[in-house]
Amino acid sequence: MTKRQYTAEFKTKIVLEILQGEQELGAIASKYQINPNQLRTWKATFLEKAQMVFETDRPSKEAAVREREASEERAAMLKTIGQLTMERDFLQQQVQGNSKGVLLRRY
Repeated sequence: MTKRQYTAEFKTKIVLEILQGEQELGAIASKYQINPNQLRTWKATFLEKAQMVFETDRPSKEAAVREREASEERAAMLKTIGQLTMERDFLQQQVQGNSKGVLLRRY
């Protein structure tokens, strides 16, 4: 016998039907052929997580903060790269101007 799996929409529909209170839990369980204990578990989970509906959109705020931090870090790195490039170019010009016949080796 395989274990039945239910969609979130189906579970929500059943739990809302239970919460309406028009039928007893046992009647709903037999109507859908689901163990009453399973329905109690779904109801408890639903009620436990119901507050999340009214919370602020925390995950997207946290993602925005991470995005901003990454953007700031990227800007700082680009600034450093630009500064180092300018210093390198300046030093190359100085070396080429002072020693036109000297070959520089890179290590």
